[in-house]
Amino acid sequence: TALILIWITRKVISRIQDRIGPNRLGPYGLIQSVADAMKLLTKEDISPDNADKVSYNLAPILDVFGVLLTVAVLTFAPGLIGADINVGVLFLVALGAIGIMSALMAGWGSNNKYALLAGFRVVAQLLSYEIPMVLSMLLPVLLIGSMRTGAIVESQGLYVGGINLGLGWNVFIIPAGLLIFFISALAEAEQTPFDLLEAESELIAGFHIEYSGMKFAMFFLAQFLNSFFLGAIAVILFLGGYQGPFVDQLPILGLFYFTAKVFAVYLLIQWIKGTFPRIRVDQMMGFAWKILVPMVLALVLWQMVAMKLFGPMWMQNIAILVGNIVVIIAVLNIIGKYFKTETARTKREFGATSLVGKMEPASSGG
Repeated sequence: TALILIWITRKVISRIQDRIGPNRLGPYGLIQSVADAMKLLTKEDISPDNADKVSYNLAPILDVFGVLLTVAVLTFAPGLIGADINVGVLFLVALGAIGIMSALMAGWGSNNKYALLAGFRVVAQLLSYEIPMVLSMLLPVLLIGSMRTGAIVESQGLYVGGINLGLGWNVFIIPAGLLIFFISALAEAEQTPFDLLEAESELIAGFHIEYSGMKFAMFFLAQFLNSFFLGAIAVILFLGGYQGPFVDQLPILGLFYFTAKVFAVYLLIQWIKGTFPRIRVDQMMGFAWKILVPMVLALVLWQMVAMKLFGPMWMQNIAILVGNIVVIIAVLNIIGKYFKTETARTKREFGATSLVGKMEPASSGG
């Protein structure tokens, strides 16, 4: 899967940039990712002399396993789930801390100032965006009344005339929840425009600058899989999971629907990656604490009030949807005012007052 994801990333971004992308090894360049994997497997493993060996060597392993453990509670199709535990969503939230800790361990253990600075950014960025992401995951849990991923997917069916159309998705009731989760997931997966942990122009390569060979490949693998699995979580919580037409009659269709939705979300992530520029650190932190956190808190509060005040389920759903639309409009209005008042800035302004000395014409006298 990781090799396919790398190939998709290269092809999508190359098409956006009017390039062809990989096209030499295999049909459509499909073997290029295999060649890159073999290269990383055979490269020399170089470790800094003064590195903290335990943290340095353990960080890439924790990063990969923290992502792979997500598979345990994902519902791929009817009856196709590793463990449908009653705290499945909480289990997914807990796994996010492993990735944060592994990046911090890599930055600290490398004994490199650039890596250490990126490790500090881990604490600032990932922990900040984890708050709105976790609260947005609470919205479907409140709506359904269960943390089981299987129960959340099952509740998103839509029966018409005894046939399950599979279109009762949570996104039609809590669209703002999906929007907040998706934006926060971009930051958690270190994707553009929030890829400041690996800002090459500032930190060279980020927290894994001192890693080479297979250890670097493990960080690379974890990043791609993390983006893919965050898309899978979004599909399960908001986009119906495996739900789709005639899933009850032919359960194998559920696996097809689930895979198609997840890859669609992943393509959207890559489209954003190839389109938007990287934002500044202050803009990133301000957006998390001034926009996303108040927005998701308002959504959670309104949803709890709506579910308490309105009796019939359909009235609750309408009230929750209206609250989501109001919050989205309010936030778009705030962002629009920000862009209107934000003046064009450059790193350095050149004006008459900024020049050293004063420009005067040369004297023509003898």
